[in-house]
Amino acid sequence: MTQDTPLPGRADIRRSTNQAPPLVGHNAVTGDAALSDAVLRHADGSVLEGLAALGAEAGSAEVREHGVLANTHTPVLRPYDRWGNRVDEVDFHPSWHHLMTRATAHGLGAAAWAAEAVGQPHAHVRRAAGFIAWFGPEPGHACPTTMTYAAVPALRADPALAERFEPGLTSTTYDFGLRAPGTKAGLLAGMGMTEKQGGSDVRTNLTRAVPSGDDGTYTLHGHKWFTSAPMNDLFLVLAQAPGGLTCFVLPRVLEDGTRNALDVVRLKDKLGNRSNASSELEMDGTLAHRLGEEGRGVRTIIEMVAATRLDCVLGSTATMRRAVAEASWHVAHRDAFGGTLADKPLMQNVIADLAIETEAATALGMRLAAAVDGRDDAHEAALRRIALPLAKFWVCKRTPTVVAEAMECLGGNGYVEESGLPLLFRESPLNSIWEGSGNVNALDVLRALSREPGVLDAWITEVGLASGGDHRLDRAVQETLALLGRLMGEPDQMERQARRLASRMALVLQGALLVRFAPPEVADLFCGSRLSPGHDGVFGCLESGDPAAVVKRTTPQA
Repeated sequence: MTQDTPLPGRADIRRSTNQAPPLVGHNAVTGDAALSDAVLRHADGSVLEGLAALGAEAGSAEVREHGVLANTHTPVLRPYDRWGNRVDEVDFHPSWHHLMTRATAHGLGAAAWAAEAVGQPHAHVRRAAGFIAWFGPEPGHACPTTMTYAAVPALRADPALAERFEPGLTSTTYDFGLRAPGTKAGLLAGMGMTEKQGGSDVRTNLTRAVPSGDDGTYTLHGHKWFTSAPMNDLFLVLAQAPGGLTCFVLPRVLEDGTRNALDVVRLKDKLGNRSNASSELEMDGTLAHRLGEEGRGVRTIIEMVAATRLDCVLGSTATMRRAVAEASWHVAHRDAFGGTLADKPLMQNVIADLAIETEAATALGMRLAAAVDGRDDAHEAALRRIALPLAKFWVCKRTPTVVAEAMECLGGNGYVEESGLPLLFRESPLNSIWEGSGNVNALDVLRALSREPGVLDAWITEVGLASGGDHRLDRAVQETLALLGRLMGEPDQMERQARRLASRMALVLQGALLVRFAPPEVADLFCGSRLSPGHDGVFGCLESGDPAAVVKRTTPQA
């Protein structure tokens, strides 16, 4: 600019140029190459076609706006009504109810179990793909949706309770409000395991369960430290019965329409997940139904924990994919330093690196969902047992770094709330903490390896299907098995090195899936960076391959 350059006029000052348009109007399923490929890999074209409407809605401006509003106007606890009666209700913004209505209608709650029961194939793969696409814009309402999905396999420990509650849980109707479960068109479930003195160590739970009859009913007396969605219709909780730690089904409202004796002490003030209400609950004479045998509470509820851990992986994948979609969309529409950002070699390197991370997470999450569909097969069951804690440990732990790097791609625009990235960043650590922290899942890997020999065979078989596809992967498999063998010979080091082992096993499994199924340019970049010596751990340090092709693959399409 010289002195002769005319000053910008008022109209020019008020008009914005060189700003990326909002990421709306795309299809979050069919416009996502990696997700679409994963659906076709584990299901078929009819499943992908059936997800198109969900994908279009997930990518709409309407859903994006509802997500903003649900997090701006957060839940409010109303312990008493205007006349002083204790009601313990939580009020939500209408946008929360809109999102919950649509998520439930799309079958993202427990509908997959009903579909499976009538012989519909690939029910859990379909749900997993929909989950990844739908919960990217607003992750908070995934929590009650997940808990509802996860409650069904645990409830099946008692056929009578399953018959009573499963039809409502598998419904595709969202029916909000505290009423008798038998009168509602759809039910939602929650879970209360942890207490303030123990956290993940549920053996220290102090809540007592007192038998109240011969029909399997008890009264509960105690406190729960984290119980999400207190407006849900029923909760699976752990309490100390005379025979030891036991699982119970706690209805929010009894069948005669009276409210159970359940006090919502307060809502948690959390870093993220703000649209969702997480609460502390107190119980004193609260009616509950025993689920499973006394003293076998953890074993009974473990299927619920496994299902929620799967959704932690899928939810983290959704958050990563949304963040990287925002970043790739921005750089494709933003000019800087004489050209489009997406054409700059270093920016291509960064976006491509983020893209292969998210594609690896997508491949692993969808493979786990396929293992749920095929869980009656011995290999699928054993693979699910070992790969679930591996994925929960690794994918969830990678998410904050991915979101932070994606935010940086937008510069200052990414740091403001309107971009949506701050919401994703606040949410990003959640799944690494929820349902067992990194240490808990790394130790669960050791537990599975030591107590269930078939799980190692399943891992070896699965990664072995990619044998010969990439020399770096082959070397990494051998190095990981050597690490495991050395640690097994040094029991005092096993627990100390649990994170290292879990990281390597997860990376190798991701690499094997990409070598088998992903485009060559994706698998090459992943193996060259994640499975080769000297990787810096900093995004944007890819040394070879075809980053431009990967950037094109990850940029959202209509």
